[in-house]
Amino acid sequence: MAQQERGKRSRRSILEAAAQVFDERGYDAASTNEILARTGLTRGSLYHHFPSKEAIAAALLEAHGEALEVPEQPLRLQAVIDLTLGFAQRLQHDSVLRASVRLAVEQTSLSVPPETAYEQSTSTIAELLKQGVERGEILPGVNVQEAAATIVGAFTGLQIMSRAYTKREDLPERVAVFWRFLLPGLATPGMISRLRTTLPPAATTA
Repeated sequence: MAQQERGKRSRRSILEAAAQVFDERGYDAASTNEILARTGLTRGSLYHHFPSKEAIAAALLEAHGEALEVPEQPLRLQAVIDLTLGFAQRLQHDSVLRASVRLAVEQTSLSVPPETAYEQSTSTIAELLKQGVERGEILPGVNVQEAAATIVGAFTGLQIMSRAYTKREDLPERVAVFWRFLLPGLATPGMISRLRTTLPPAATTA
C-alpha cells in the first residue's frame, strides 16, 4: 500500500510539474528535462508512469473531462450557467486544468485525441439544454446543438482574452456578462428572473 501511495504521489507530481511547464511555455517548447527538474524525480520514475511527453499531455487532457461535472440544480439552464462559472473558477486555481485547456486550444504537434475537449463540452451542455427544452426552460425553435457550440466557443474566447489581460482574474465576471447577453435569446421570459449569472457566495469563497 505504501508503494502504491508513493506511485500515486509521483504520478501527480509529474502531472502538476508538466502542467506548469505546458501552461507557461506551451507543449512544443516544453521538455521532459524541465518537467523532471521541477519534480525532483529520476528519469526512470517519469518513464515508469509516462513513456513520453505526449503521454503526459494525454493524461492532462483527461482533466478537462473530469472538470465537466454537472452541478446539482433543478433548473437545467442554471446547471449550464453554474458549469461554466465553476469551470472558470477552477481555471483560476487549478494548474492541471489550465494546462489541459491550453493543450486543447493551441495548434501544436500533439496528436488530437479521439474526442476533443470541445466535443466533450459541447456534448455535455447540449444534453443539459435538451433537458431544458423538455422542461419548458428554452425558447421554442432554439437549436440546442448550435446553442451549445456557441456557448463553448464564446467561453473559449473569453478565457483566452482573460488570460491575456488579467491572467484569468476577471474570467468569472466575463462569463457572467456573457450570460446576461445570451439569456434573452435562449431562456423563456419567465425563466430569466429565476436564474443567477454568478456563483453563490459559498462557491466564490471556496
